[in-house]
Amino acid sequence: MLAALAAAFGLFFAYDLDKVLTFGRLAAERGHLSAWVSANPVLATVGFGLLYAGVTLLSLPVGAVVTLGIGFLLGTAWGSAVVVVGATAGATGLFLLARSAFGTSWRGSVERVLSKLDAGFHDNAFQYLLILRLIPVVPFFVLNIVPAFVGISLRQYVLATFLGILPGTVVYCSVGAGLGVVFDRGEVPGLELLKDPVLILPLAGLALLAALPVIYKRVRGSKAVPPPVITSRITR
Repeated sequence: MLAALAAAFGLFFAYDLDKVLTFGRLAAERGHLSAWVSANPVLATVGFGLLYAGVTLLSLPVGAVVTLGIGFLLGTAWGSAVVVVGATAGATGLFLLARSAFGTSWRGSVERVLSKLDAGFHDNAFQYLLILRLIPVVPFFVLNIVPAFVGISLRQYVLATFLGILPGTVVYCSVGAGLGVVFDRGEVPGLELLKDPVLILPLAGLALLAALPVIYKRVRGSKAVPPPVITSRITR
């Protein structure tokens, strides 16, 4: 199974598919793609959902572009639903692999991160994962498999993943839904769009709200668990 994932990951770059999933290609093909979506709404929904699940399962570095593209083609609400379901399905696949015998070899690669997050997960696994999903200070691939090694239940993992990535996905898809204006000006956007404080601050507020029960519990005298201090980050 792991060999199949590695082979699929390698083939993605071997066939230069990373050069296909770009804003430039989206701008060039938007007419054809929009017409296809209008003519095949059900197929588009299923296809884009499976595409995003595959991107997540293989941890391909094109998640942001695909999210914005789906938002552009399907709109904010429809696109957000497709992305969240696809991403949750792909992340759950990785979680189940990591929890099985296949994922044993992954533990060593995330041991350093695991040591920083282990106490937090044991303190309140659902709340902790929800906060980390809302504010992605931990690389998405790492956060997909680390919970498998701390005993979090599948139900908690799926629910925290779904709810945690939902706000950010809505923001991303809403940005994507407005790409037509950028394309009409003859411009091709970059991922700097996602660094705008207008997008980041609402997510920080949501994370703070999710953290309030944990903060209250600690103020009441529970064992304090320091927040994760991880500097590496990737864009989902």
